[in-house]
Amino acid sequence: MTDDKRDAAIDRKLLELLVCPLTKGTLSYDPQRQELISKSARLAYPVRDGIPIMLPSEARAIED
Repeated sequence: MTDDKRDAAIDRKLLELLVCPLTKGTLSYDPQRQELISKSARLAYPVRDGIPIMLPSEARAIED
């Protein structure tokens, strides 16, 4: 699947409603890495096949 098709498969309205499960803070979407970023929790939640995986155990820690 191309990047354009992957981006199209993600429901933008759903992304607007999702919050970090730990901090309840807002998330930003990184289309390059297919991740939802929680700056307050310093975690990146993966998006697989257009489905956000909102489990802290599946998230990648973000380091500066």
